[in-house]
Amino acid sequence: MLPPGGYHWYAIRELGFPDRETFTASYERASAWLDGLGVPPERTVLGGFSQGAVMSYAFGLAADRPRPAGVLALSGFIPTVEGFTLDLERPLPPIAIGHGTYDPVIGVEWSRQAKEQLEAAGADVLYREYPLPHTIDPRFLAELQPWVQQAVSAGSTASAASREPS
Repeated sequence: MLPPGGYHWYAIRELGFPDRETFTASYERASAWLDGLGVPPERTVLGGFSQGAVMSYAFGLAADRPRPAGVLALSGFIPTVEGFTLDLERPLPPIAIGHGTYDPVIGVEWSRQAKEQLEAAGADVLYREYPLPHTIDPRFLAELQPWVQQAVSAGSTASAASREPS
């Protein structure tokens, strides 16, 4: 638990740049937990809201992690952390980004930057803005249901194709 009295993935010192020590500790613990689930990455969509979106980007784009079937980031940003390396060279999973245009906590410009960066790297990005504060638009959640199914289906198909003998 961190001040002002809530639970966090990492300490917030500067928006966009998670605290290295607390980010790394959360990343390592959550990586071990994800690996222990026994669900193949190509059948996993990683998603979260706010700091959870930041961690979803981290797990889905990290150089030391397998690619998931998809990444879902709601009201977050792609983290910049000393010693943490993203890999935007390998094929990227499909990515869905949603953000409220009236968000006073993490401004919508962070998601706009993520969209531009990911599209420039070749990602297929579903992007939605909605006239809300730091919250999730239920209409976008409804739109994401088939997106998640398609991402998992495509990830499973790609994985099966890569296992077929040549």
